[in-house]
Amino acid sequence: MRVLTLTTLYPNARSPRHGIFVETRLCELRRRMPVQLRVIAPVPWFPSSWKGFGKYADYAAVPAEEERHRIPVQHPRYAMVPKIGMRWQPAAVAQAAWRALRERPGEFDVIDAHYLYPDGVAAMLLAARLGKPFIATARGSDVNLIATLPGPRAAILRMARAAAKLITVSEALRCTLIALGVDPSRIETLRNGVDTERFSPLPQQEARRELGLPEGPLAVSVGNLAEEKGHDLVLDAAARIPGLRTVIVGEGPQRVALEVRARTLGIADRTTFLGNMPQDRLRWVYSAADVLALGSRREGWPNVLLEAMACGTPVVATNVGGVPEIVADPAAGIVVASRDPSEFAGALTRVLEQARPESRSAVRDVACGFSWEPVVHRYYEALGAAAGLPPRGS
Repeated sequence: MRVLTLTTLYPNARSPRHGIFVETRLCELRRRMPVQLRVIAPVPWFPSSWKGFGKYADYAAVPAEEERHRIPVQHPRYAMVPKIGMRWQPAAVAQAAWRALRERPGEFDVIDAHYLYPDGVAAMLLAARLGKPFIATARGSDVNLIATLPGPRAAILRMARAAAKLITVSEALRCTLIALGVDPSRIETLRNGVDTERFSPLPQQEARRELGLPEGPLAVSVGNLAEEKGHDLVLDAAARIPGLRTVIVGEGPQRVALEVRARTLGIADRTTFLGNMPQDRLRWVYSAADVLALGSRREGWPNVLLEAMACGTPVVATNVGGVPEIVADPAAGIVVASRDPSEFAGALTRVLEQARPESRSAVRDVACGFSWEPVVHRYYEALGAAAGLPPRGS
């Protein structure tokens, strides 16, 4: 089966963690199933890569083409006017994809879009132009945030009627789409899995030495340094726990504000910012930690929870998106009902007090129940059904 993936959420040489969850799913699909994959991941056009322009410079520095994990990726440019260009973004993304296909012709059976707006709507426009079927996967803020806006919501509903299938990465997202007016029979939940070979426990003391971290209770918070990821809540909670060291992994616009917050709270001396890290390196961070803290305001399916759990690290997380689906077993950690820092600190304290070497094995056992195997098989079947291909083995 030949699959064309269209998404603005995809890693590139300049931003190797951008949309890493989409790349991971495609890599798992290619590893297990007979597919030919091609990715078109448009990026906004910007004229200069001078670093003074911040994230816009990053757009300019993205290569036009690259190969990642043996998957060819094109990054055509599209016009985007910040803050006011959302209405035209799907058409611009679709046109960029059209140009990429003209530059590098090739046959494919189905279009696979990730993120409903603009990507899913762009896939609808491109599919209509090419006479091809498409499916679209909801990831989180496309449903929880963008779909609350009247214009994008109407476009998403039109796209949902045209798609062969909609996929959500959590049951919570599926319920939200149904509440928006999408036909339930058109939606299927296919959550993300976790690679339990890549994310497996390392000796905690060895991991701390590798990262240059001292002894003592340690919490980690992993994710983009953006408001919706809630690192501020983690810092507020950490300030209420004497002696707790906090490590924050990621980069983003909130970096300076979070550093200032740590100083204001009086915990700068026990807060470490490590910046972005490659996937293989995260294993060391999770293994070094006593607990992973997720303070997100919005989520679809937070992969960091499963990654940490696969390394034997229990979690404390806010009750958003697919979090309750991941942390359903009490052995995995605690889901916090509110964003109250004292309540979050209390949950962290309970997990720290209950930490035992044998409990880390129980945490990993929970994560091992989230294998990629059944997800990828069903994903392949959904793509094949959309393309009108006979079931595998028939």
